[in-house]
Amino acid sequence: MAVGGLSFEVVGVEKPDDANVIIGQSHFIKTVEDLHEAMVGVGGPLRFGIAFCEASGKRLVRRSGNDDALVALAVRNAQAIAAGHCFVIVLREGYPVNVLNAVKLVPEVCGVYCATANPVDVLVAVTDRGRGVLGVIDGEPPVGVETEEDVAERHGLLRLIGYKL
Repeated sequence: MAVGGLSFEVVGVEKPDDANVIIGQSHFIKTVEDLHEAMVGVGGPLRFGIAFCEASGKRLVRRSGNDDALVALAVRNAQAIAAGHCFVIVLREGYPVNVLNAVKLVPEVCGVYCATANPVDVLVAVTDRGRGVLGVIDGEPPVGVETEEDVAERHGLLRLIGYKL
């Protein structure tokens, strides 16, 4: 869709079903290194790939991670989104809830659009100046309201996987 020098694109995020993705905005070349350190700092068996779109200078997709396939996947997604200062983290053997606070505490991080295992579409605005992320479509709309049985199931699951006592 185009409106007077402004158009919009929907970019589907590529990821396997067993992976999670975090998409956000940052503002400086050292973002990749600082995000890498944040991910490693949470400990555990976490595997990840990071890609960051520079908005000036060489305008490269900067990359890092501890899993070559996930790094390549993060790069492909960053290239598809192609919005300045956007970062993509793809992770396995861990969940966004385990790393999200560490990611948000990286000084260069301006915000996080999503942290999910769901299918994701990124809404991108395009002008003569460049591209920017407007937001994301994360998952599907609700089909109802939980019942008491659903509440009990949710409580049980959270305790089973160790997120609640």
